Amino acid sequence: MAALAPPLLEIRDLVTEFRTESGIVRAVKGVDLTVEAGQTVAVVGESGSGKSVTSLSVMRLIPPAIGGIASGQVLFRGRDRQVRDLALEPEHAMRKVRGNEIAMIFQEPMTSLNPTQKVGHQIAEVALLHQGLTRAQAWKRAVEMLALVEIPEPARRADIYPHQMSGGMRQRVMIAMALACNPALLIADEPTTALDVTVQLQILELMRRLQREIGMGILFITHNLGVVAEIADTVAVMYGGRIVERATVEDLFDRPSHPYTRGLLASMPTVDRAARAAGTVARLKAIPGSVVDPRNPPSGCDFNPRCAWAIDACRAAVPPMFDVGNGHGARCIRWSELDG
Repeated sequence: MAALAPPLLEIRDLVTEFRTESGIVRAVKGVDLTVEAGQTVAVVGESGSGKSVTSLSVMRLIPPAIGGIASGQVLFRGRDRQVRDLALEPEHAMRKVRGNEIAMIFQEPMTSLNPTQKVGHQIAEVALLHQGLTRAQAWKRAVEMLALVEIPEPARRADIYPHQMSGGMRQRVMIAMALACNPALLIADEPTTALDVTVQLQILELMRRLQREIGMGILFITHNLGVVAEIADTVAVMYGGRIVERATVEDLFDRPSHPYTRGLLASMPTVDRAARAAGTVARLKAIPGSVVDPRNPPSGCDFNPRCAWAIDACRAAVPPMFDVGNGHGARCIRWSELDG
């Protein structure tokens, strides 16, 4: 029987720190995460939870002058089928990985696209850098990629500037640029947040289609559980730099087993036409308190100052990840007491 291939991406006990005037700040605390080829893993949490720092750590994009990976492994299976630890790779090797085997798209394309260059040239530049094409071949590739992401009249649109496009169109350009070299892994950091709801759904459907066609894994960073429900296979919920719950998307919504996850789900707006007609629409439930300050984290569970279920034991030690069943894990000592 053939041995199973290792995961596309396996993060083991990742710790990322920043140097600040007040000392070392630990932004990511022992994260474990796995992404398989063809799978979408969503990392969800409030601003300041550590989800974007985790993605930047994978890409090694944190400037060494201010911080970086302190410990742990970022194991990536490349096109050559060899597994290497990106946490240990020299910078010249990482430059060959970024944009080629692992690509990343960000929330606001106007801060990622060069406003002085036509969009076709920016996509072609990626192909020139990593694929050794001629300029004519790279331009042809750019037009093909714009067609792939469903931009009308791709040859004409390749010859215009980012400011001449709508927000949704610019995000499609970013996706085209990210996929120009057929990466094995796409990291998408809040790629739909700046878009209206209709365009969000179009971009999510586009990403699902391209994933099916290319077979890439996706690490999807978001604060929006509605988006998670649309695109994810599995979900990791982060708070205070730690993963506090992980499950399949169906299991997470059916039986959230950490108080923070339950709070996030309760804060989601719902459309109840009967309640609206009767004038009995309930107010959204906010999670009380503020996100943990990484410079001064609480003792024990990071969520305990905001948690209605917290007891003395929660303040005594950081809880382990408990097995809830069927691969579902929750970092809460009282998970079994939470009702469904």
